[in-house]
Amino acid sequence: MALFRFGLIGAGRMGRTHLRALSGSELVAVTAIAEVSAPTRRAVADSPAQVYPTVAEMLDRAPVDGVLITAPTDQHAQIVGEAAARGLPILCEKPCGVTIAQARAAVDAAAAARVPFQVAYWRRYVPALQALRNQIAAGDLGVVHLVACYQWDLEPPSAAFRAHSGGIFRDMGVHEFDQLRWLTGQDICALRAVVSGVVAAGLGEPGDQSPDVDSAQVIAELSGGGSGFISLGRYHPAGDMARAEVFGTRGTVRCDFLDPAEGERAQLDALRRQAGSFAAFARGGPCEGATGADAMAALDAAERAGADAPALSGAGLDRAGG
Repeated sequence: MALFRFGLIGAGRMGRTHLRALSGSELVAVTAIAEVSAPTRRAVADSPAQVYPTVAEMLDRAPVDGVLITAPTDQHAQIVGEAAARGLPILCEKPCGVTIAQARAAVDAAAAARVPFQVAYWRRYVPALQALRNQIAAGDLGVVHLVACYQWDLEPPSAAFRAHSGGIFRDMGVHEFDQLRWLTGQDICALRAVVSGVVAAGLGEPGDQSPDVDSAQVIAELSGGGSGFISLGRYHPAGDMARAEVFGTRGTVRCDFLDPAEGERAQLDALRRQAGSFAAFARGGPCEGATGADAMAALDAAERAGADAPALSGAGLDRAGG
C-alpha cells in the first residue's frame, strides 16, 4: 500500500512530537508542514518535509493525502474548515476547539464536506489501555465501582501556550474525560471539581482573562453506575506521568502507561499507531479512534468541571493559592 502523506499544520511542541513519532513509519509520512512562526519553521528546517509559511499555501500547493492539525487549540475549528473545504481527510489534535461550539463547528464543517474526521486522543491506541478496556467490557473485573485517571506533567507549560489552551480542564483534562468514557463505555453525569494554584492568564476567546490553575481533582458519577476520579497536575519532578486504576468486585488493575522512567516512548508508539489507523480510515476503513461526538463529550465535561471549580468560576479567587 502506498505511503499516506500527511500535511502537518503547526510545528510547535506537539507538532514536533508527532514528527518524532512518525519518523521511520512504513505506513505514513509527514511530507509538508505549515507553520506561521519563522523561529518555529527554523526548528524544523532539517525535516525532509517541505515547509510552508501559511496554511493556505500548504493546502494549495502540497500533494498530501490528509492533514494532521497540531496548531494552537483556539485555531482548530478554523483550520478544520479550511482543510475540509479542500476535501482532505482530517486528524485534529485534541480537544478540537476551546469550546463545544468551536468543536461543533469543526465537526459540522467536516460532515458538510463529507471528509473523514478524527480527533487525536492517542490514549485509545495504548495497548495496555486497550487490554484494560477489554477486561472491563468482558466483565473480568466484575462490577466496576471506581475508575481513576491520573495525569501529572513534569512542569507547567509556557504562558504563551496557556493563553491559547483553554486551561487545565480543556488542555489536560479532556484526555482523562475521554479516557474515562472510552474505558467504561459510559457517559459522565454529575461531577464536582476542586483546584489549586491560580495563575492569571488570558485563556480561550480573545479578551478572556479567566485564570488557569496548576492542579485539579474531579469526582464524577457515571451513567452506568460507579464513579470516576480524575487527577491533574503540572508539577511532577520525576517527569510526565499518566496512569489508570480500576476497582471492581472481582479485581483491581493499575496501569502505569506513561512512566517517567521510560520518557515519551509509550506516547510516540501510540501516536504512530494512531496515524496508521487514521490512514486506513481515510482510505475507506472504519474509524477506530475518537469521533467528533467523542470530542464534544469530553469538552462538555471539561466545561462543566471549570464551571464547578470555585477558583475558575470566580467564587474563590481570593482564597486560592498562587
